[in-house]
Amino acid sequence: MPGDIFSGFHTDVSRSRLAQKMDVIAFPVCSAAVIRAVPFKKSLVPTPNSSTNVHHQKVVHYSATDAETELEDKKYELLGVIRDTQRGLVTTADQRSVIEEALVSVEAFDAGEAIDLGELDGTWRLQYTSAPDVLILFESAARLPFFQVGQIFQKFECRDESNGGVVRNIVKWSIPSLLEEQEGATLLVSAKFSVVSSRNIYLQFEEIALNNINISEELQALIAPAILPRSFISFQILQFIRAFKAEFPVRNPGRTSVGGLYYLSYLDKNMLLGRAVGGGGVFVFTRAQAIVL
Repeated sequence: MPGDIFSGFHTDVSRSRLAQKMDVIAFPVCSAAVIRAVPFKKSLVPTPNSSTNVHHQKVVHYSATDAETELEDKKYELLGVIRDTQRGLVTTADQRSVIEEALVSVEAFDAGEAIDLGELDGTWRLQYTSAPDVLILFESAARLPFFQVGQIFQKFECRDESNGGVVRNIVKWSIPSLLEEQEGATLLVSAKFSVVSSRNIYLQFEEIALNNINISEELQALIAPAILPRSFISFQILQFIRAFKAEFPVRNPGRTSVGGLYYLSYLDKNMLLGRAVGGGGVFVFTRAQAIVL
């Protein structure tokens, strides 16, 4: 993908938890996908007792800063294992297993905490997914020379809300030679969401829209050649294309809205992990700059 997948992250390798070889204390929680880790680690260090020659175990507790450093290490490991997968398109069974382990390692640091809608609010860039309905877009772009898929985002609008908000799935796509590279047009899928538990939100899809069409310079030159004065008609055609927007309501055959359950398994200021309930796939997002629609 364009840009650096590690943008916005910082870690201190010299303080790596792996280098310190610390023991991890973990407990199971209700979700099968999550392992609960306590926010501190301990190391058992034997110390001799001169009178009895019996070794005692010295418990060493580590600060919140150490836990934060370990978390950043785990997030880097996750971004590292997904980096060369083309957002999930190119993976083997072994790779998916390693990715799942890395996901669970990050999720463990945030297990059981209620989602902060203020922190969720904003724009998130897709870095990896195993969701079939998204992978089919990548597969189509890989097979079809006339179709490109650019960046994919989720934009949550819920800053001042307590029970839900709006989420917009944003797909940048293009047709080479006709539209601008990667971002020739925008497919927008909008949904309302409501919080149904501390970690689950219910999505109720409302509308699919096609807008922000940016035609290529070649097509512009065909419609209105630069060497000739642009007529009123050619100018109107260009304006119409740029301002074009098509909207379609999302309904199933019973004329009711389509919905689904989404489990937000991890959230902090620069990473969002989600799981579509019912086997719909996993998602890895990183914070992105705000998008104005």
